[in-house]
Amino acid sequence: MDNSVLYEKFSDYLVNVKKASSNTLSSYLRDIRQFGEYLDSHEEVGYADADEDVLGNYIAWLRNAGKSVATVSRNIASLKCFYAYLVSQRLANANPTGKLVPDKTTQKLPQILTSKEVELLLEQPECTDLKGYRDKAMLELLYATGIRVSELISLNISDVNLNGGVVRCVSHDKERFIPMYPAAIKALSEYIEFVRPQMIAHDDEQSLFVNVSGERMSRQGFWKIIKSYQAKAHIEKDITPHTLRHSFAAHLLENGADLRSIQEMLGHADISSTQVYSQLVKKQLKEVYNKAHPRA
Repeated sequence: MDNSVLYEKFSDYLVNVKKASSNTLSSYLRDIRQFGEYLDSHEEVGYADADEDVLGNYIAWLRNAGKSVATVSRNIASLKCFYAYLVSQRLANANPTGKLVPDKTTQKLPQILTSKEVELLLEQPECTDLKGYRDKAMLELLYATGIRVSELISLNISDVNLNGGVVRCVSHDKERFIPMYPAAIKALSEYIEFVRPQMIAHDDEQSLFVNVSGERMSRQGFWKIIKSYQAKAHIEKDITPHTLRHSFAAHLLENGADLRSIQEMLGHADISSTQVYSQLVKKQLKEVYNKAHPRA
C-alpha cells in the first residue's frame, strides 16, 4: 500500500481512536513523515516493507545528523506506535521496531519559580483596564490550579463555579475539579462580572478567556502575555505557562501536600510523572543546605 495512504490511515487513527493531544499528533505525524522521506531518499522501500535493518539505519542516521537524545527517543516512540498500528490492522506483516531502544537520558528537572518570584509575577497585571483584569485572572487561575495552558484556554464560562471555589477541567475525556484560593476567586469574579461582558464579541460566546477581538484566547496569545509580564517583573528565569504549573506542584509538595492529591489535580495518568517534583524539592533543599549551613 502506498506510503501516503498508510500515513493518512495512521493520522485518522491518532485523531479518532487514540484521541491524541494536538502536541502528540503533530510530533508523531512529523516523525513519520520524516521517516517516509528518509525511505524515499536512502532505502527505496515503503513503510510496510521496512525491516529491522532499515529502521536501525534510520535511527543511526538521526544520531549522525546530530539530533538530540530526546528527539531520537521521541522518533523511536513514534515508530513503535506507527508499526503497532500497521500490524494491528494487517497493513504490515511484522513489527520491525522490536530492537529499537531509546538512549538513556538524565531526567532534566523542570524549572520553577520561588514563592517571591510568583508573587512578583502575579503583581504585574495592572487592573486599570480590561486587559489588565483579564490577565490578572488568567495568571492567578493558572497558579491556583496548575492546569495546562491548553486546558486554560479551553475553559468555558460554564466550567467555573465561583460559589464552590472550583474550576472544572476536562482533558482527554477525563473530568477533574480543582479548588482555587481566595485571591484567584476574587480576580476571576471581577473579570467574569465586569470585564468579560465588555470583551466578548457575541453574547453567546462560551470561552472563559477571550482576546481583544472577543474570541477565544490562543496558546500563542497567552504565551506573549506571560513573556511580557516576565520582562516587566525583571525575572531572569525563562518563564513559560508550564513554569507556573511546575511551581504550583512543587510549592504544594513543599507545604505538605501528598503526591496522590497533586497527581489528581495535575491530571497525571501515572504517579511517576508527579514524582519528579519530589526530586525537585529535594534538590532545592540540598542547595539551601549547602548555601546556609556553616559547615557545608
